[in-house]
Amino acid sequence: MNSVNQIILLVIKSYYPVLNFRYIYVFLLLLGFFGLKAQQRINNNVIQFSGVVITGDSLKPVPFVNIRIAGSSSGAVSDFYGFFSFVAHKGDTIVFSSVGYKSSRFYISDTLESSRYSLFQMMQNDTMLLTESVIYPWTTVEALEYAIIQHRVPDNDYDRAMRNLAIEEMRERAEALPMDGSMNYRNQMQMTSDKAYWNGQYMPNNWLNPFAWAQFFKAWKEGKFKKKEKDLDNR
Repeated sequence: MNSVNQIILLVIKSYYPVLNFRYIYVFLLLLGFFGLKAQQRINNNVIQFSGVVITGDSLKPVPFVNIRIAGSSSGAVSDFYGFFSFVAHKGDTIVFSSVGYKSSRFYISDTLESSRYSLFQMMQNDTMLLTESVIYPWTTVEALEYAIIQHRVPDNDYDRAMRNLAIEEMRERAEALPMDGSMNYRNQMQMTSDKAYWNGQYMPNNWLNPFAWAQFFKAWKEGKFKKKEKDLDNR
C-alpha cells in the first residue's frame, strides 16, 4: 500500500471509527490497481519521435524547421542538419513548417507497438510569384516634382556632334602647344636611347630614303597638307 492510501486510511479511521475496515482496504486496493492501469496506459501512448527533414527534390537536409504537435504548443525545431527528436503521443498529428517550403503533416498511428518512431520527412519548395514593385528614389511628391523640373533633357544629334568637334579642336590646340618639362625629358631620353642603339654605325637618314619621298609626294598630290578654309576661319 502506498503512502497516499495510508493517509486516506488514517483520515477515514479518525472520522468513521465504526466502519468495517476490511471494505476500506478492498476499496483502496482497487483504487490503486485502476490507477496503476491508467498510468501504464498513459505510458504506452508516449513515444520518442525522431527523424530528419529533407528536401523532396535533392534530398538535402532542411535546417531550423518548425515542428509542432497540432492543437498544442509542444514540438521542436530541427538542427542545422535537419535532425529532430521530441516526445509525442500515438495518434498525434505533427505539423512541419519552414520559410520557402510548403507545410506538411504526418499522422502518428495509434496502433504502434514500439515506443520509438523514426521518420524522413520531405519538404516541397513553395515558389511564390510576387507582383513587380518599382522603387523610386524620391520620398515625397514634392521631391518628384522638383526632379522633373530640374531634369536635363538628353542631347540631340547636333549637340553631340558639336561636342565631338570641340574635342577635335582641343586636340589641335594641344598639338600646337610647346612641350613642357616632362615631355622634353622624355624626348631627350628617346634620342639618347636611339643614339645608343645605333652606336658604331650610321643612323638611317630619311632624306635619302626613296620610300619616304614616295609617301611624301603621294600625300602632297592628295592634298593632305592643305588646310581647309573652314579651319582657317575658326582660328
